[in-house]
Amino acid sequence: MALRFEVLGRFNRARAAQLTLPHFACQTPLFMPVGTQGTIKGLTTDQLEEIGCQIILGNTYHLALRPTSELIDELGGLHKFMNWPRALLTDSGGFQMVSLLHLADITEKGVTFQSPVDGKPMLLTPEESIQIQNRIGADIIMALDDVVRTTITGPRIEEAMYRTLRWVDRCIAAHKRPHEQNLFGIVQGGLDPVLRDICVRGLVDRNLPGYAIGGLAGGEDKDSFWRVVAQCTAALPEDKPRYVMGVGYPLDIVVCSALGADMYDCVYPTRTARFGTALVPEGVLKLKHNAMVNDTRPIDPTCACMVCKNYTRAYIHCLVTKDAMGSQLLSYHNLYYMLQFPKGDVPEWVCNAMDVAGIDISSCCSS
Repeated sequence: MALRFEVLGRFNRARAAQLTLPHFACQTPLFMPVGTQGTIKGLTTDQLEEIGCQIILGNTYHLALRPTSELIDELGGLHKFMNWPRALLTDSGGFQMVSLLHLADITEKGVTFQSPVDGKPMLLTPEESIQIQNRIGADIIMALDDVVRTTITGPRIEEAMYRTLRWVDRCIAAHKRPHEQNLFGIVQGGLDPVLRDICVRGLVDRNLPGYAIGGLAGGEDKDSFWRVVAQCTAALPEDKPRYVMGVGYPLDIVVCSALGADMYDCVYPTRTARFGTALVPEGVLKLKHNAMVNDTRPIDPTCACMVCKNYTRAYIHCLVTKDAMGSQLLSYHNLYYMLQFPKGDVPEWVCNAMDVAGIDISSCCSS
């Protein structure tokens, strides 16, 4: 095991911890921006350090296609390749079973993708996923799981859960760098509490360095979402990090943290920036709207980031309609914002989840 996880403080189910990885000592709860191909679009690694980014997520499937894991390994690993001194996490490629379903064929052996680059078939087995991630060299690597959307019902959910447990054993056997890289297992089971419980218990029995809760943020209602997170965090070990995959809305992160989760990732803050939208305490601010033409206020008067200190809404409005720098500035602001807690009224589902976590926020809840 190549990590140390120390809980520094608790409030009911919520906890703050130090997660010490080979390349960085991280403070949790933490959000990980997604750098699909070894980059956060529009931002330098120096800027990411400046705003407090601790871990960047890379995509195994896309890195294997371009520039290839062999080249990354030859050039000293992804840290050196992208000039990033802090921690990295690579996903397993499992999410592409959902996002590229029209290009994927899933069997017990693995998943065969039709490459979006050249159209050639690419078989990603649990063994191959781990071999690719061993070459890339991230601090945390993910077991290949069988991913289905939570909106799907029926026997496919059970099939995927049991296959995920079988595949994690193949991932463990294939992992050649356990003293340098930490293999996390992923809890599947859809919205079925019985299947989730079976998967949690199966993964805990394998005594992995950390655990992720997968298969969420795929269209399920918020009450179902937080109940799955609450169930899984309650059953996962106290002394291991817990990672809720694909979660990036600020309220979702606050709720999951209150329920005992530690780590999150999502493309949302940077993707929404590229569409000209800023994250603010009231929700979102659309900088492309004509109302911004003469607005001399910063994006968020309460924000201390470099963008809000130096640029007006009017200026950024000019950029987002004409220049790539607009999305760069908004990406910077949005990632900085993700370090802050949201303010103002919150929906009823948040109040219900917080109540289960032992936190009374009824005075903040919208009626």
